[in-house]
Amino acid sequence: MHRGRLLGVSNAVTTVARPSIDAVRGAIGKAEDGARRRSGSVHLLAVSKARTVAEVRAAHGHGLRHFGENYVQEAIAKVQALADLDITWHFIGAIQSNKTQDLARHFQWIHTVDRTKVARRLSAAAERDLDVCIQVNIDAEPQKAGVDPDELPALVSCVADLPRLKLRGLMVIPEPGNPRDSFRRTRQLFDALSPSAGEHWDTLSMGMSDDFADAIAEGATLVRIGTAIFGPRT
Repeated sequence: MHRGRLLGVSNAVTTVARPSIDAVRGAIGKAEDGARRRSGSVHLLAVSKARTVAEVRAAHGHGLRHFGENYVQEAIAKVQALADLDITWHFIGAIQSNKTQDLARHFQWIHTVDRTKVARRLSAAAERDLDVCIQVNIDAEPQKAGVDPDELPALVSCVADLPRLKLRGLMVIPEPGNPRDSFRRTRQLFDALSPSAGEHWDTLSMGMSDDFADAIAEGATLVRIGTAIFGPRT
């Protein structure tokens, strides 16, 4: 990505409108009501990959505090440019094991731990506690990252025992077509693992712009929304 666009100095910077954010919050609240869940039980993570620093700053000005990034180098530039803001940064992309030191240094949340090698490297690199989720390949898609559900208990046990890692829950990206069934099965895994996962186990990171209402109906506690907040990518 061109550095001028990333840092928000292009003349084509998109304005992030408060009505879009308010609409997303309203839809989350409606989904909570429909699922008979407590208001505020679902947290909003704004997915800011491929968005400019100016767009993130504008979204922060409208009250958003949690932002998710997929690409390490792009994210680091934003973290540094927005160091004056109270932002909690979440990494939601596929993890390369040689990037774990950068992840541990610049992010507070890692949603996509999917193997013991990555978990151990994050633990060794961390100088403070990291909130982590394990990504599950719930539909066994060969092109998608995530641990196989059958291998999940062993990975949960490993991560729960590592220093500096606070195991918070599961993250999933469902197969297109019937996401609600995928969300339901992920929630069942989450509940089954709860007795052995540790005291911080409280997060189901699932649901994006097109399917977050279904995710909330099936128990999501955090939804990852990009397009519905920022508009289509250009």
